Amino acid sequence: MRGYNRYMKNGKNRVHEYTAFFEPNEHGGYTVTVPSLPGLVTEGRDLEHARSMAKDAIQCYIEGLKKAKEPIPIERETAQVKISVVA
Repeated sequence: MRGYNRYMKNGKNRVHEYTAFFEPNEHGGYTVTVPSLPGLVTEGRDLEHARSMAKDAIQCYIEGLKKAKEPIPIERETAQVKISVVA
């Protein structure tokens, strides 16, 4: 979605951007979570499939919110930082 921001429109629908985390799972594929969309979890057999599944899951999540007349979350700036501790 490079080149788009949350204020641009695609037809009559707004373009939404979210950070997704892709983590290798025990099945050899990837589990995907989107912190800004609570409860959204999907997976794919490889990165490309996981990305496609994530896009579909995000679209379904937003459609559900629209049908329920719930607000669609707008992602705020995020940071991913590794923290080391001695334990």
